[in-house]
Amino acid sequence: MEGTIVNYRRNSTGQTNNHLVVKVQDVDSRDKASKFVGKKVIYNTGKKDIVGKINALHGNSGALRAVFTQAIPGQALGGKVKIE
Repeated sequence: MEGTIVNYRRNSTGQTNNHLVVKVQDVDSRDKASKFVGKKVIYNTGKKDIVGKINALHGNSGALRAVFTQAIPGQALGGKVKIE
């Protein structure tokens, strides 16, 4: 399964670079998205893989919140992640 990185998780004063909001195609509700919680997420930088985990839902339209082991670069926004 493949997802798209939408943005960093952020608040009014900053952002967390290892927490990301991920959207999966054809997932448009909390019910469909809830089956992805707990799965492994992998982002490939071209040289190495950065591994993370989906730990929560984000909103009511099927977005997911993923936490990675290290910060993800800004070039990754709009990029693809692999969900296992």
